[in-house]
Amino acid sequence: MKKTWWLILVTFLCLLSSSKGRDLKAMDKVNLPKYNHTLATILVQYASAVYLSDLTALFTWTCSRCDGLTEGFEIIELVVDVEHCLQAFVGVADDPHAIIIAFRGTNEHSLQNWIEDLYWKQHEINYPGMDDAMVHRGFYNAYHNTTIRPAILDAVDRAKKFYGNIQIIVLGHSMGGAMAAFCGLDLTVNRCEKNVQVMTFGQPRIGNAVFASLYSTLVPNTLRVTHDHDIVPHLPPYYYYLPSKTYHHFPREVWLYNVGLGSLVYRVEKVCDGSGEDPTCSR
Repeated sequence: MKKTWWLILVTFLCLLSSSKGRDLKAMDKVNLPKYNHTLATILVQYASAVYLSDLTALFTWTCSRCDGLTEGFEIIELVVDVEHCLQAFVGVADDPHAIIIAFRGTNEHSLQNWIEDLYWKQHEINYPGMDDAMVHRGFYNAYHNTTIRPAILDAVDRAKKFYGNIQIIVLGHSMGGAMAAFCGLDLTVNRCEKNVQVMTFGQPRIGNAVFASLYSTLVPNTLRVTHDHDIVPHLPPYYYYLPSKTYHHFPREVWLYNVGLGSLVYRVEKVCDGSGEDPTCSR
């Protein structure tokens, strides 16, 4: 009986390993950048730090979350829009050597943020080459129609003048991830930046099928990282019966979830790459 149990366990782990390999192999066929868990671990610390309310400690990078993997980070601009309860920062990191743009997600005490989150009406995005693309009006307005966008773009220009044409990494969690996605697209389409990477954490859906498809072409180095217990990536909801009104996630998503076997727990990284609505991923 004991031997049978171990045989089942070994067989299951082999299947799990081979399944993960197939997901990553599919990425190689189209020469898309792979998910880098080490980089994600660094970037999520920036996404966490931008939530802090001690602006002095944040600007001087002496806050409780401003050490370890992000030690030595130099803030170029700390952007705070009091009226709309939005916060972001732009700075330069040594590792990875890049301009980092981080957006704060929903402030649970901000009525304005909750209104932006729940304003699901779709809005036509006025970007060249994106005909028929529709986006979440609340998230779009949070980035485009506040003081956030001009301050971010100005800080990027100043950082590039001093550090040269280095990589730009845009990130954020929850609503901050939605704003990061719009920022990455803005930098690529309107500012003609060639080296932009976007990584979001627990990001909600922000556009229709046309938008999701065009986005992956215009900003190919984009990943939406989600977790199996997070409800936010499922919103706004996917309507089978309203294809023209529904929201889609990006075609490239990394879904982190745990498989437990007694006292053993394995983290699985499933890379979803295709239509943007893989039913085996976060949907």
